Amino acid sequence: MNYWKPDRQSTLPLHKQIEQHIQSKVISGEWPIGTRLPSQRQLAISFEVNRSTITIALDELKSWGIIEGNKGGGTTVINNTWNVIAAASQQTIDWQSYVNAGTHQPNLATIQKINHAEFIQGIIRTGTGELGKELLSHRQISSILKQAPSELFLGYEEPKGNIELRQQIASYVKQWGIYCSVDSILIVSGAIQALQLIALGLLARPSSIIAESPSYIHSIQVFQSAGIPIYSVPLDTQGIHLQKLEATVHLHQPGLLYTIPTFHNPTGRLMSQQRRDDLIRLCQQLRLPIIEDDVYRELWLDDMPPHPLKASDFNGNIVYLGSMSKMMSPGLRVGWIIAPEPVIERLADIKMQTDYGSSNLSQYVASQWFAQGYHQQHVQWIREQLRIRRDQMLTLLQKYFADIADWDIPTGGFYIWIRLTVTVPMRQLFQQAIQANILINPGYLYEAEATSHLRLSYAYTSPEHLQTSLVALKKCILSLRR
Repeated sequence: MNYWKPDRQSTLPLHKQIEQHIQSKVISGEWPIGTRLPSQRQLAISFEVNRSTITIALDELKSWGIIEGNKGGGTTVINNTWNVIAAASQQTIDWQSYVNAGTHQPNLATIQKINHAEFIQGIIRTGTGELGKELLSHRQISSILKQAPSELFLGYEEPKGNIELRQQIASYVKQWGIYCSVDSILIVSGAIQALQLIALGLLARPSSIIAESPSYIHSIQVFQSAGIPIYSVPLDTQGIHLQKLEATVHLHQPGLLYTIPTFHNPTGRLMSQQRRDDLIRLCQQLRLPIIEDDVYRELWLDDMPPHPLKASDFNGNIVYLGSMSKMMSPGLRVGWIIAPEPVIERLADIKMQTDYGSSNLSQYVASQWFAQGYHQQHVQWIREQLRIRRDQMLTLLQKYFADIADWDIPTGGFYIWIRLTVTVPMRQLFQQAIQANILINPGYLYEAEATSHLRLSYAYTSPEHLQTSLVALKKCILSLRR
């Protein structure tokens, strides 16, 4: 007896439902090759449909070579090959509709192109936000790995992360005036994951955030994908503009402020001590929590920067983000969040739901990096190398770009934020530069209106390629100048 019936409430026609049902019988082996199907009359009675509906379904299956009619009457299964069955289905899954319906927004189109172009053979990456390979800590990490007992990496870590690493971080941040216990530290797989956890775990819906403009946060879709809009407040030479911040808070009632006060990405600016003090005071008055992204802190090239905002946080109003990606190794994927314990508990729980903890091996390497005294020596060397590269880039910019651009001199970090003083279609420049084997980071990634800006990095491109890239880039600019 057949218990299956087509669903008359479905938008799928009855004959298509019957066609798919017979296909499933063949695919599963319930109706193997040679099986004789019931007569059309029997099928019509069993499925409670008109015979004409059965005829349409069987004719479609015959056209695909799955069944055939015999001269003596009746219909027989003649093919159960998967590719034939799959091809026969008129209801092929439209995966693109699934892709388009996903809640996480895709990267900006230019970011996607950058992510692909970074691995093109021979391309020179002028805006990449990481250390060049020759600046990474190969020797030290190799030494740490040789000492590593393998049994440490066979299980999971506790939700907040490796206790030895958290102890090292608690000791490490004291030099910047941050005093915290291991219970208020969460190990994450870099600052981006920290932002994802914050977007998922700390903000109500609907909500919004405020960020500087331009800002790195505009180039990734962490908050946007969570349905959290970002409102922009401009920078001046001292940092985020406080009067406009206050006006924006009153207008939009955001959930938090995201800021990069130390060697800002992409502008390289350093927030003054006075502006930091005023910002903390204002946010306390407005009851506005702060997310302080401080991943560039140790990369000062001239003078040591002011202490983090978090160092002046005596009320638990600031969530602090740190990372080893900019100082040691982007591939290690180790960062941290320092925040009040209820916040850390909440974010640790979400992290366990998403990846069940960061890599044990990476956390071990990071803890030994600090414990064995590699960090200070390496960072000092990195600063020396970046200082040389920054000065070289400034010399080349003065030589080749003084007539078509202006810029500020960064005192730390990776970036020089240049503004073209000639009119150039930036999206065309991006494409033409790639054709010339030059990869750039256009300003509109960090602020929609920054259509005349470029983020240049002196951290990644080797000194021998720096001049080549800037000369080629200027040729592209001049060829597109309007």
